[in-house]
Amino acid sequence: MIVALVLCVLLLHSFLNYITTLLLQRTGQKILFDIRMAVFTHIQSLSLRSYDTTPVGRLVTRVTNDIEALNELFSSGVVTIFSDILLILFIVSFMFAISWEVTLVTIGVLPVLFTATVIFRKKVRVVYSESRRLIGKLNAFLNEYITGITTIQLYSQEKARFKHFDEINSEHRDVQLKTIFYYALFFPVVEFTSALALALILWYTSTNIFNGIMTLGILIAFTQYAEMFFRPIRDLTEKYNTLQSAIAAAERIFDILDTPIPTKDIVNAAKMDSIQHEISFNNVSFGYVSNKQVLHNISFTVNKGEMIAIVGATGSGKSSLINLLCRFYDIDQGTITIDGIDIRTLQQQSLRSHIALVLQDVFLFSRSVADNISLGNPYITRDHIIQAAKALGAYDFIQSLPQGFDTVMIERAGTLSVGQKQLISFCRALAFNPDLLILDEATSSIDTETEQLINTSLDTLLHNRTSIVIAHRLSTIQRADKILVLHQGELKESGNHQELLALNGLYARLYRLQYVDNTML
Repeated sequence: MIVALVLCVLLLHSFLNYITTLLLQRTGQKILFDIRMAVFTHIQSLSLRSYDTTPVGRLVTRVTNDIEALNELFSSGVVTIFSDILLILFIVSFMFAISWEVTLVTIGVLPVLFTATVIFRKKVRVVYSESRRLIGKLNAFLNEYITGITTIQLYSQEKARFKHFDEINSEHRDVQLKTIFYYALFFPVVEFTSALALALILWYTSTNIFNGIMTLGILIAFTQYAEMFFRPIRDLTEKYNTLQSAIAAAERIFDILDTPIPTKDIVNAAKMDSIQHEISFNNVSFGYVSNKQVLHNISFTVNKGEMIAIVGATGSGKSSLINLLCRFYDIDQGTITIDGIDIRTLQQQSLRSHIALVLQDVFLFSRSVADNISLGNPYITRDHIIQAAKALGAYDFIQSLPQGFDTVMIERAGTLSVGQKQLISFCRALAFNPDLLILDEATSSIDTETEQLINTSLDTLLHNRTSIVIAHRLSTIQRADKILVLHQGELKESGNHQELLALNGLYARLYRLQYVDNTML
């Protein structure tokens, strides 16, 4: 009978442990899933300004390493902490039931432990925060190193980069050693309080036994209970490391979540209809940092179906105009309107769905060529993709790839030439059939043969479509209905190619410089 009862108790204990562990772990994983999704969603909503000032590796660390630190807490720490706290309460209640006086003597050492814990927590919290920061710095360095490996090897910078990595890695090692030092110092304090509690129990109970107030059984019982009482405290001490690491990681995670979104949609933002009349810049001024404007009182209009070209020296503000039109940044002064509607009152996704932007540096995802053209848009069928490729002269080269349109690009599409990547980006723009097409130095990195191929198809791409073209090669923009000349953030000249040549100003000087260079070549 007794054996059966003990067996039932053991089975019940095992079952309760299973249920407790399962519930806590499932709850923890759901919380981590929600946190990871919240961080990713917030990162997607951040403005380009945030990405300009935050290394990619640090953002990756927030989503991976920092959340993984929380995962360690939920995977093992929470279960242990929860069970240890229950065990401590259970033991203390038994001790009070036997003798409240000896119990008070036993727990009288806890203020010493609490004081040590507070001091330890302050020291370790700073160290763990620094450790998480250095992990982010390591990831940022590795991301930069791998991205720039061609330049590093070309200029034989391996030793210099190794030295830099060694410095960061050494910093991280030193911080980790500090953590070990504090932890190694804290654990003996727990052992000391345990020994002190036993000494006080022996002193108090032996005195009372000698005076006939207590029995030897109380001494034996409390000696055992004290050992049982401090055993879960030792376990909690071991998990305290994990807890402090998780707290430091949580602070960094919430630091990202607290980052404001400057280009947020207003309440009840409207959906944008297709462009019916015009796009207008009205006295627009803007600066990436306060008190340093890169655009000054820019005003111009792009009528529907027009091709507008923007030229100017590097740093004159050409790409900044595009960033503002796409609402990657918000203007400081003035307004940008589409058919008289301020773009700040429109939903950002709706606005951008009517725009296709082709940049000089093409980004291709590690997916098939077809997926890189459609970007997963269900309305862009395989037929649309093939038609776009044929219209732009990219069909033959795509078909020559190992799996044609189903060829999966490796990271950064390193096996394709710059011109081939650009052709795919043109196909993407045509397949999306936007109201507004923007070419930002889209042909500056393309060889002459590929540029001729694109130029023959550019009429198809620009036909009956509002377009803005930024280019250094003036041959690309001579067909434009209107050319805007920027200089140091100001609009200096405006007109078509012939009008600006006749004006004999900045544009004419740029044209003559390029013409002379080409003639000499």
